[in-house]
Amino acid sequence: MQSSAIFPLFYLPPVAYFSALKAFEPELLLEREEHFVKQTYRNRAQIYSPNGALDLIVPVIKGAKVHTKVKDVRISNDFRWQRLHWKSLTSCYRNSAYFEFYEDEFVQFYEREYSFLFDYNLELLTWVFKQLKKDMQIGFTDDYKDDLPVELDFRERIHPKRDCLGFTAKPYFQVFDDRQGFLPNLSVVDLLFNQGPQSKSYL
Repeated sequence: MQSSAIFPLFYLPPVAYFSALKAFEPELLLEREEHFVKQTYRNRAQIYSPNGALDLIVPVIKGAKVHTKVKDVRISNDFRWQRLHWKSLTSCYRNSAYFEFYEDEFVQFYEREYSFLFDYNLELLTWVFKQLKKDMQIGFTDDYKDDLPVELDFRERIHPKRDCLGFTAKPYFQVFDDRQGFLPNLSVVDLLFNQGPQSKSYL
């Protein structure tokens, strides 16, 4: 499949990811040949907790000083991280308007064990597209391209420690916004659980 831009594959991506993607719909070309980059959205998502933004991090098995391609990164299931993530998600969003609407389908991703981060993230992203009623044609890179024009290379442009593409989020109701105010660019599940079917029109 041909696409004009390359996107990374994140764990429950932030809202800015879907905002950037709109210009290239319905095609999505995902990077699978890059080396895994630590401290990015590739294995973390941010949600709104009573104390502010909370990082949910998928633990990965570290290679022995070897640069591992993102498609080959294995999830570390030595402890019950899925139980911890689900507990955090339910405690943060149980009182949101639409959590129960999505709960029965969403919980499957925290009950079944996954081996590879790429596979896990892809299943979650596909589920999110379904909820947003987006019929995306997903393709994958066959090699790593390092000569893409910056406006078509999104692999490092959406990062938890940097301003995301100058993305400005229009405020929507969040469960704890009476404590911390509106927190922009959290995981797309924050948008889904608070806005439900209106999430598509918001994006």
